[in-house]
Amino acid sequence: MPTPDFVLDLREKIGHELLWLSGVSAVVVRPGAHGDEVLLVRRADNGAWTPVTGIIDPGEEPAVAGAREVLEETEVVAVAERLAWVHTLPPMTYANGDRSQYLDLTFRFRWVSGEPGPGDGENTEARWYPVGALPEMSAEMRARVAAGLALDGPTRFEA
Repeated sequence: MPTPDFVLDLREKIGHELLWLSGVSAVVVRPGAHGDEVLLVRRADNGAWTPVTGIIDPGEEPAVAGAREVLEETEVVAVAERLAWVHTLPPMTYANGDRSQYLDLTFRFRWVSGEPGPGDGENTEARWYPVGALPEMSAEMRARVAAGLALDGPTRFEA
């Protein structure tokens, strides 16, 4: 996955030290012939199916970041409907030694237009899946999708 320029600039100053970043997950939903469908991508780095995810740029509104990531990664236009889940991921260490920890903001998005394609090259596939026939995903990504599929209710916060 391409690293945003602002992260590269910070890494020049802090090296591999733990970097706190805000991220967004976009659970894009559209009506299908047999019920709702969810937009998923297959990541180029590890082959995993996930909703669209990305890092929020400095000063960028989170819902705008989600819409931007969906368009860049899948060529689909979508609009945020609600913030579904706010949680912190455990610290992680990348292969190059960089350490990061993410605050993830999971949104439910409504499909507006476009058919999915792999977009900017971060993913090898992008496609719609019926809600009842999702591919294998990590427990973390399945939880993000489940949060985004909830039609209403309060935003989920971890305590």
